[in-house]
Amino acid sequence: MMYDVCVIGSGAGGAPVAYELSCAGFRVIVLEKGKYYRDEDFNKDELAVCRRELFTPNLADEGHIINEIAQDGSISRHVGSEENWSFWNGSMVGGSTNLMSGYFHRMKPNDFRLLSIYGAKEGANIADWAISYEELEPYYEKVERIIGVSGEVVKHTFLEPRSTPNFPHAKLRENSVTKWFDSACGRLNYETLPTPRAILPHANNGRNGCSYSNFCGSYGCATGAKGSARAALLEICDAKIVSEAFVYNLESDAKKITKAYYYDKNLTSQTIEAKIFVVAAQAIESSRLLLNSKNSHFPNGIANNSNQVGKNLLFSAGGSGSGRFSFENLSEVQQKELMQTGLFFNRSLQQWYEYEVSGTKQKGGTIDFLFEHQNIIPRVKREFYDEVGNILWGEALKKKIHKQLTTSRVLTFEVFNDWLPNDNCFVSVDEEIKDKFHMPVGVINLFGHPNDLEVGEYLAQKGVEVLKEMGAEDIGYSISSAPPPNLVAGGCRFGDNPKTSVLDKNCKAHELDNLYVTDASFMPTGGSVPYTWTIYANAFRVAEAIKKSLV
Repeated sequence: MMYDVCVIGSGAGGAPVAYELSCAGFRVIVLEKGKYYRDEDFNKDELAVCRRELFTPNLADEGHIINEIAQDGSISRHVGSEENWSFWNGSMVGGSTNLMSGYFHRMKPNDFRLLSIYGAKEGANIADWAISYEELEPYYEKVERIIGVSGEVVKHTFLEPRSTPNFPHAKLRENSVTKWFDSACGRLNYETLPTPRAILPHANNGRNGCSYSNFCGSYGCATGAKGSARAALLEICDAKIVSEAFVYNLESDAKKITKAYYYDKNLTSQTIEAKIFVVAAQAIESSRLLLNSKNSHFPNGIANNSNQVGKNLLFSAGGSGSGRFSFENLSEVQQKELMQTGLFFNRSLQQWYEYEVSGTKQKGGTIDFLFEHQNIIPRVKREFYDEVGNILWGEALKKKIHKQLTTSRVLTFEVFNDWLPNDNCFVSVDEEIKDKFHMPVGVINLFGHPNDLEVGEYLAQKGVEVLKEMGAEDIGYSISSAPPPNLVAGGCRFGDNPKTSVLDKNCKAHELDNLYVTDASFMPTGGSVPYTWTIYANAFRVAEAIKKSLV
């Protein structure tokens, strides 16, 4: 059967394309490597989800190589399966959107013009986007409605232009400690804003509202409240979804992709023919697929005669910090407020999205505040030692754990700032090691630009100031060039010049008439916010362009 569109990957980059085009009457097939889980399959089993990594591939079967590149150019090679170093995210229908915390910030207009506004940085391959914020704004608004974003728009220095006055869904219920936060920021003259979340506060479009379990990050949502690509799009569209289908090769002639080859769950090779092929397998895997798909027309990999596939890989720079609030320093009312269960701590600071250093504009970022994750194992492990570093046993350990869990709580913050693209951060494929599908594994070459750490440090200090003003104890933070595996972009950047980009402004490969890449791979820079809202928005935008090409 000839399909109109074959979508490879079913997360934030693939699902909007499948949804839009299947709802428009086109024949769409989605090939997803992972399994098809439903709401009822998700629970809060920490051992299964976070310790045994139920939703990500086994590194022994599907590993990768990580090359750490130091500032002096030296390289440390790590085999992921040997060191348990994983860059896999959610491998299932809906992808990692099933497991996200759903912190949804739009990028700002200046994020689209990083080079023009803030200038070049030595050692960084900064490029302006091929589209503007104004072109993407209608699709940000579309995501708010269809995926479901809750929040409250408040005026602040770097509020981005909006076509609607507020979010379509009211903000989620908040823990009373947010009042302490707002008061402390008021005394510091800091602008606070409620953090938008891709979580429904009430039933809508066949999905239930939030149950306030407080297990969002790393866990699937059993109510359907979280705006996953599966719950919000794929389960209500007419696309054919094939799970446990690993696409290992794209076949092409000089101008078009002709077939996609995949292994089904029995490791039997199957083929799909379509008029249009859309790759949205996650940034690292999309580059790996293109690099592994070599032929006489594309000896370096599909769409890679420019040698740009895999280049300029991005992560989210920054880090995290935390502080503890203990009953000893609180009134009885404050103690009750602190221990309110389930309610969110949704507060963000974007006052330093741009700041000055020695009279020069510097791109800054976002600080999101949240309570520490509910996972009990890391919370207990932190209490294994006394004040001088001696390990505790028996009754002493029991008492310390009980006290910390029942009479104190940790507030954390996460810093998001730009990871500057550079020549030493890219995806390649290994010449020797192959996965269970007999395909060369991806090589993740890591290098963080020094500027990333400087900005992260500046923002972290602001987060620390807030915690101090709130009266927290045991305050600490870490800013590192070690990248988070759940925020990956780049590798197939879009642009107007085929020599320096893989895709055109509509995310179609420069060198092929029917190949699109719609996950975060297209991003030349990542902004200073989590990527998911922007991936969704751009995929809806590209779906419109594909629809026009099919008519």
